[in-house]
Amino acid sequence: MCYGDEARPPQPPNPGPVGAHGPVVLSSPDGTEFDGYFAHPESPTGRGIVIFPDVRGLHVFYKELAESFAAAGLSALAFDYFGRTAGRGERGEDFAYREHVDALAFSDVRLDASTASSWLRAQGVGSLFTVGFCFGGAMSWRQAAASDDLRGSIGFYGVPSRVTDVADEITSPLQILAAGQDFTPVAEVEQFADRVRAHGAEVRMTVYPNAGHSFFDRSFGQHQADVEDAWRQMLAFIAEKTS
Repeated sequence: MCYGDEARPPQPPNPGPVGAHGPVVLSSPDGTEFDGYFAHPESPTGRGIVIFPDVRGLHVFYKELAESFAAAGLSALAFDYFGRTAGRGERGEDFAYREHVDALAFSDVRLDASTASSWLRAQGVGSLFTVGFCFGGAMSWRQAAASDDLRGSIGFYGVPSRVTDVADEITSPLQILAAGQDFTPVAEVEQFADRVRAHGAEVRMTVYPNAGHSFFDRSFGQHQADVEDAWRQMLAFIAEKTS
């Protein structure tokens, strides 16, 4: 998995007050109920972001990350992947996520993410983004082909092979934040970016040469400069696409 229970998301620059936040139960069009966790800024801005977790689904890191995005001025909703196979419930470190990932259909992730997008839009969000990490990074990029009227899709350390079947259908801008010491070669990620660009979509890619997988974690003190830059890159991307 990408983040254990000891990991904690870093705070954005100049964080503001967080308003309402907490768990929510979502329901996909096929009737599946699944868990989410939302957080709003104290003063909503009309901007929002859907958070795609890593392979363990919705656990504490992503609940706190929703609050971090709210502190950055976005209404945020993190959601769980495994309502169909594991039901609702906590995803602790003992959760046997691998069997559920193996049973997961990308089409169901897309459906549930679109449900999360609709929930945020019902809360007054007009400018909507996605962000994901590891498995979720690839799923966030896939969502750029889902016709959700997204302003942009952001992914940390995603694996391009999980996106190649829809790469030519991506329409909204992508932001790629890649770790130079990740198990996925940077050259493979660059090839994916070039393929998406070739079909007319914008791709903004930043590589952190000395960072490893899961570097976006405030407990990784040696990567603090990369973490701070990643926040700046994300918030600049979001600001540009909502201006």
